[in-house]
Amino acid sequence: MRKENSDFQTSFLSEAGSFLRNRDYFAYTTLDDYSCWVAVKGLDSDQEVDSAKIAVQAVLESFIAKPSMAKRSLANYMRQAHKVLQQQSLRVRLKASIVIVVSDYRRIRCAVAGNARLYHFRNGITLFKSNDQSLAQEIFERQQQVVDTRQHEERDNLLTYLGQPSNFNPSISPKMKLHEGDVLLLCSAGFWKHVEDVEMIDALELAKEPAQYVDVLEEVLLSRQRKVVDNYTIAAIFINKVYQESNKKKMKYIKWLAAALITLLLVGGGAAFYQAKQVKKIAELTVDMKEHEKNGNLYFQDGNYGEAVMEYSEGRNVAKKLKDPVHRNLLATKLRITQLIVQGDEAAEAGEFAKAMEHYEKANKEGKLLQSFGKEEIEKRMANMDSIVAIVEETKEGDVLFNAEDYNGALDIYQKARKKAIAISFTGEPQIKTKIEEAEGKVAELTKAQQELRAEGLEKNGDKHYAMQEYTKAIESYTVAQEIYQETGLIAKVLGLERKIMNSNDKLHPVPSTIEVSNNEIDDLEQSLESEMFKEGK
Repeated sequence: MRKENSDFQTSFLSEAGSFLRNRDYFAYTTLDDYSCWVAVKGLDSDQEVDSAKIAVQAVLESFIAKPSMAKRSLANYMRQAHKVLQQQSLRVRLKASIVIVVSDYRRIRCAVAGNARLYHFRNGITLFKSNDQSLAQEIFERQQQVVDTRQHEERDNLLTYLGQPSNFNPSISPKMKLHEGDVLLLCSAGFWKHVEDVEMIDALELAKEPAQYVDVLEEVLLSRQRKVVDNYTIAAIFINKVYQESNKKKMKYIKWLAAALITLLLVGGGAAFYQAKQVKKIAELTVDMKEHEKNGNLYFQDGNYGEAVMEYSEGRNVAKKLKDPVHRNLLATKLRITQLIVQGDEAAEAGEFAKAMEHYEKANKEGKLLQSFGKEEIEKRMANMDSIVAIVEETKEGDVLFNAEDYNGALDIYQKARKKAIAISFTGEPQIKTKIEEAEGKVAELTKAQQELRAEGLEKNGDKHYAMQEYTKAIESYTVAQEIYQETGLIAKVLGLERKIMNSNDKLHPVPSTIEVSNNEIDDLEQSLESEMFKEGK
């Protein structure tokens, strides 16, 4: 487990600035072999739905279901968040700017849609800064001129963002190696627009840990003393230790292989003279090739085909450099079979069953040429095709009911479809799970609305009894209505009914009035008594 043999420290803050509500959101998760950080800025005006939170949850759920740092996987995480926002755009179009960073504790890869950013610092320099998907960035790239997107008037004119109607095309970086001492900084536009890159680097000199770094950066931001401070998110990851578990074994193997190659050259008596550096390079490439193949096999066994594709592809490229046709053909075949499985899964999820079967059959045919590579998984998919068809059809039926606002009916069908999907390890199961959560949310909303209507009816009934001076019945109606408002979280309604109940109790049990005597009345009474006493004295 790579996590146990590395040390990544994360600290963050996300604040509302001058506004009552913070529409930014940040979250992360660290698994045994992969970790994922997500920072999102909500761009819509919906006052009831938190688009940033929804997007982060969608990304992390997809990541946890299929952890990977393959380019295809990050694109899928993005598309899932994009799809969820589109589906939940009921009152207004939900939209957000997002940056995702995934790491295997040795390398990172990031994905961006909008102008949330990743900065990668090393030894006091900016090693990498993600590009914004904005018109300002496009001007820079098209005209090949220096444009300060921090000040450019088109910095917020986003060309790609979560929830857009069409042409969603997030930017995904290549893999980047990590070194001990590296610092990663994820932030929303509310921060980077007002803090220079050099200030971010200077702040590192004042911080020994990520919490200190984040605090210093916030001080820099707030020192601008702007009248309006936008929502801002700052998340820092300090790379204290990079996963290096296999380095000693790898170097030992490289040295052994280099020595073996030198011995082979001497025994063969070849006329060609190889310098030690050349031999070492061949040894290193051979070890890399073997390691990529080994990793690809492990990913394939775990069902992580996207990552397996990347490893086989990299291994094949190394084999080309070595001019090793045996391993080049071997890895190319494994790569092709894995890609066919991925394409088959995608076609099945899309309901294109004939196309899926075509991909699986091709994969099975090519696997026979390689000691039946992947045979078990491929045949399982082919055997399960009838079940997959049923699952997809049921899911579509659920979608029809969902769109018709029959959320209970949709929920029932989704749950049955997911149960079948889990039974056969169908790759579309996470998407069905998301649909279940959406349906459950709608059912909860309807239940709450119905409860509120019932409470309002009881309150009106109580008002009628109160007007008719039937205070006991009024209290009964008010009390039941108050309990329902309490369950649905309508505190203002709860307090309002508390006053009505107290008024009804006062009417039901009135407090006896006290006799009030004025000072003048007391004086008149005293004079009357004195007069009577005077008469008696006479």
